[in-house]
Amino acid sequence: MKKLSFLTRITLLLGFFFALDKLFAILRGIIILREFQLSATLDSFYFADLLPSWEVAVFSGSALAMALIPVLSQTLTLRGRQAMWDAFSRIANLAFIVTGIAAILAAVFAEPIIHFWIAPGISLGQQQFTANLMRIDLIATFIFSISGLVIAALQTNQHFLLPAIAPILYNVGQIFGALILAPSKPFSFGPVTLPAFGFGVYGLVYGVILGAALHLAIQIPGLIHYGFRWTPSLDIRQPALIEMFKVLWPRLLTAFGVQLMFSMRANLASRLSAGAFSAISNGWMIMQVPETLLGTAIATAMLPTLSELAARADWNGFRQTIERALRVLIALTLPAGAILAAGIHPLLRAVFHLDEAGTDLLTLTTRVYMLTLCGYALQEIAARALYARKEALTPLATILVRLFVYLAIGITGLIFFQAIGAPVIAFAEISLTIEAILMLLILGHRLNAPIQIDGVLLKGLAAALLGGATAYGLAAILPGGAVITAILGMLAGTALALVIVHKEVRLLLDL
Repeated sequence: MKKLSFLTRITLLLGFFFALDKLFAILRGIIILREFQLSATLDSFYFADLLPSWEVAVFSGSALAMALIPVLSQTLTLRGRQAMWDAFSRIANLAFIVTGIAAILAAVFAEPIIHFWIAPGISLGQQQFTANLMRIDLIATFIFSISGLVIAALQTNQHFLLPAIAPILYNVGQIFGALILAPSKPFSFGPVTLPAFGFGVYGLVYGVILGAALHLAIQIPGLIHYGFRWTPSLDIRQPALIEMFKVLWPRLLTAFGVQLMFSMRANLASRLSAGAFSAISNGWMIMQVPETLLGTAIATAMLPTLSELAARADWNGFRQTIERALRVLIALTLPAGAILAAGIHPLLRAVFHLDEAGTDLLTLTTRVYMLTLCGYALQEIAARALYARKEALTPLATILVRLFVYLAIGITGLIFFQAIGAPVIAFAEISLTIEAILMLLILGHRLNAPIQIDGVLLKGLAAALLGGATAYGLAAILPGGAVITAILGMLAGTALALVIVHKEVRLLLDL
């Protein structure tokens, strides 16, 4: 039996835990939608969560992680683990202070932020309610300002297990909030009856805070195992840290651009009918299930290795690693998006218990998001490849292109196709596919050789067309309940798609 490569083993490990994470995320979404439906109240929760998520992404978490891992990897390789922890401590101290100041300012100016930026289209009363939710939600940012960076530090040490478990526990906290803290009536499951605290949508926010605490707590054993020692200093006058900040400032602006797009999504959706933003948020969450299992798992596993290859200037190995990952992702994500779009309607109706209009809205929104699945996955690879090369200005430039295209599509859709509702805003995220293509073209130019995918795009499209048609057709003609026939159709479509792209899928064993 062929021995799996290190990247393949890490990808499979991450894929397993990401699958659990998304399973819990779907469970959380089911509980929340069954309790609140596609409503203005639920819209307020999603609006309120935008700015805390923005602060986490910009001032800690993913923004720093992509810039931090290459520098920490270099420090670990050249100067040892204690030097790495010293550098990490100084960055974490600064991130905690900056995030805290930003959170306090956001709490003070919560109402004008909601009114002028995030959700200008909702009523003043709903804006006030949303601002109150956001102030409580901001507590979680203090926790994530450290927790997101700990993930980067552990991954630098090639430890992926605890960082992969952390998001699962974040969802567990939110499920506790949705299942116990929010409902007004006890939940019964067989002989078991769970208490209900009746906090309403505030219970969802309390669940976010609990989830953030669990997200950090599970990683503490990893810090202990790798000998973490805290340096109580804000002095960042070290060559490695100065080098990191040269990469960091454009990364922060890039993360700001990404979160600005999310806020523009909310801004546009607030001008639609009640429940539209809830449909957008949940449709995006459903699309993120296959995207995380494929794109995020592979890209997360690749970043430390790409950073090492870049540090050694092994550009041939660097390019080949990227090309293998792209072939796998194109071969998997194109048919996955088509097959899921074909069979998802009866599944959404069965699990979310929405009315027919709500189910139709969520189905169409999710199907539109599935068009962006491949682009999301490719962008994950391209962005990490550029950050591994410490080329942070390129993603900053491409996010500006993405923002322009997104706003152009979103505003045009809102003007001419507002009656369609949420799916119009979802379609604007095709801009991310354009950004991914642009990044890969630039990356190929920098590597002095185009990124080669060897015809996998045509095979992926053929697999998507035939697999999706098979899934939809069988679901329509097979006898039996809608859920069963949808699942059978999707399984048959998947089997046919895998026959077409099996050679590319096998590359997953040798990333």
